[in-house]
Amino acid sequence: MIIAACVSIALLLLIALDTRLRVVTYEIVSDKVSAPLCLAVLTDLHSCDYGQDQQELLEAVAAEEPHGVLLVGDIVDDVLPEENAWTAVSALAERWPCFYVTGNHEWWSGEAERICAQMEDLGVTVLRGDSVTLQLNGQAVTLYGIDDPDSGKSEEQLLQVGSSIKENNFTILLAHRPEEIETYLQWPFDLILSGHAHGGQWRIPGLLNGLYAPHQGLLPAYAGGRYTFGETVFLVSRGLARETTRVPRIFNPPEVVVARIVPGSP
Repeated sequence: MIIAACVSIALLLLIALDTRLRVVTYEIVSDKVSAPLCLAVLTDLHSCDYGQDQQELLEAVAAEEPHGVLLVGDIVDDVLPEENAWTAVSALAERWPCFYVTGNHEWWSGEAERICAQMEDLGVTVLRGDSVTLQLNGQAVTLYGIDDPDSGKSEEQLLQVGSSIKENNFTILLAHRPEEIETYLQWPFDLILSGHAHGGQWRIPGLLNGLYAPHQGLLPAYAGGRYTFGETVFLVSRGLARETTRVPRIFNPPEVVVARIVPGSP
């Protein structure tokens, strides 16, 4: 019995501390599209290592065959060397349209402006209080983005993008901080994407969605997952951070979020 108990505990620990990358897919039904759209959402990479040339991460994205990739902040870390982040971003931008907003760690690095410029040099569209309308799989989609609040500009930028919203298109807001959701909901976006919370770091599936998240504290309301507010869907990614986390992730593997937007009933 003692041996069996020890084996059980060891297996539980292996599962709890598993940091293998997973893909989490959410389906969003909308009458604003007539053909399916697939968007890969990456947040909180924090310059972490995903194998030789970041192949583990890149292969996970490629397997979903997305129409675009959305980079929702903290892609570059303020402590770890940046090489892993740029390896991933460069490869992603070569294959798919990519869109980026800053997170707090880019601002903490003191290099946010240079990072934004480097993203643009790689062909990534940087959204800083502005929007871009594009055709993805034949569908008109308008993407809006704001800098992290540590920029000191996010409130002004949100007012800019909210007042210019194109309600006939499917609209998506990229904003790193989930705790600001009530502010984002002033405007009728169809989909809002955030990260930052790291899944609440420690989870108990089915019982506890997250123990602690920055700027939300204990038992965060928006640790990770799908939340619905009327006609608006809010997705919070648990992010890609692994070796940068101060405490281990428990029952909380890093994730690529896939948003599949599908037509409503005819």
